[in-house]
Amino acid sequence: MGQQETVATSLAHTVREGIGASLAEVDADLARRYPGDPGTRQPVHTVYVPGDAFTADTVRSWGDQAIAALDEHAPDADALAGVLGIPEHLAEPVHDRVRAKLRREPVEDLRIDFEDGYGPRPDAEEDETAARAAALVAAAHRDGTAAPYTGIRMKCMEAAVRDRGIRTLDIFLTGLMDAGGLPEGLVLTLPKVTYAEQVTAMVRLLEAFEKARGLDSGRIGFEIQIETTQSILGADGRATVARMIEAAEGRATSLHYGTFDYSASCGVSAAHQSLDHPVADHAKAVMQVAAAGTGVRLSDGSTNVLPVGATTQVHDAWRLHHGLVRRSLARAYYQGWDMHPAHLPTRYAAVYAFYREGLEQAAARLAAYVAKAGGAIADEPATAKALSGYLLRGLDCGAVDTAEVARLTGMTRTDLDALAGRAATVRGE
Repeated sequence: MGQQETVATSLAHTVREGIGASLAEVDADLARRYPGDPGTRQPVHTVYVPGDAFTADTVRSWGDQAIAALDEHAPDADALAGVLGIPEHLAEPVHDRVRAKLRREPVEDLRIDFEDGYGPRPDAEEDETAARAAALVAAAHRDGTAAPYTGIRMKCMEAAVRDRGIRTLDIFLTGLMDAGGLPEGLVLTLPKVTYAEQVTAMVRLLEAFEKARGLDSGRIGFEIQIETTQSILGADGRATVARMIEAAEGRATSLHYGTFDYSASCGVSAAHQSLDHPVADHAKAVMQVAAAGTGVRLSDGSTNVLPVGATTQVHDAWRLHHGLVRRSLARAYYQGWDMHPAHLPTRYAAVYAFYREGLEQAAARLAAYVAKAGGAIADEPATAKALSGYLLRGLDCGAVDTAEVARLTGMTRTDLDALAGRAATVRGE
């Protein structure tokens, strides 16, 4: 074939053209519905703070309380590893990175709550709280103390609280605009969604705000909170969550599982409501399949067992939380909720151990794949994408360093972005 020899074929070029034309709409639909990973950092957790409890030092306070819990209940690497069962060779690096994270960036994603954590209040009081929240968030972004991702959870679109939720959202977004504009990392959460039409209503609401304030169309996205049975399976027997993603018209950023509301809606008794209950696994599996390839990310829920009290109680709660976070990570739920400052040490310990324990093997497999060197495992492009995504997530949260990954793989972050199907961007650790 070196001289461009002609090979025999039987089909006219018009056949290929006809097939291409017949699939043009499908091609466009695939590109629209399944754009792939957005290529941005995903936080490892979300911290919920009631609107009236949110202050200028909330993020720093959570970090300080988390460090104090470590000092009191697991003051060194061996103690923390012993409580959580972290392998000896990971004890020191995990412990040191956890403490450094708690000093540098204790909260990755902060949600100021105006829903269940805040409850019904007089309108004037919620108005004032929403305006104050906007002023504090704007000030935190100006002075560099804001969490990388920050926003509010409004009340839902159900009739009884709809107007109140819309007003709170309007006050908060207006306050941010008047203080200089919407910050990067703004996140809004729409809770208790039962019908796709409620998602459409949120889209129309955000469109109206963008138009009123001269913002680019599509500037504001939002999370859909999955905490009702109707959001998983509709009355028509179809997977409602997939319809909700479609109804968001490209604005949905993630799906957040609500452990306790969803469990209760399934009739699970309070003593058995947990992230690892079968009803939770079913709901999250449906969410996972519906979101795959769409660019919409997943977040697991939380545990309500708090690490407080005597050391034995704290250790028991830590082991439970650590195990649940590990379980979620293995199931590709890379984000979850944390409800107490003392949950932060075990959140980061679980996340950091997860990425560090597999670092060398993942790097070796990826390097062998790129070099086409072969090895004990025959990896395919999809696996290479997963391997690079694993390393990138470790870099994003600070579990591993750029220099470590470069030394083990011989690749830059840009190389990893390309393999993972991400757009190359500049991110901090």
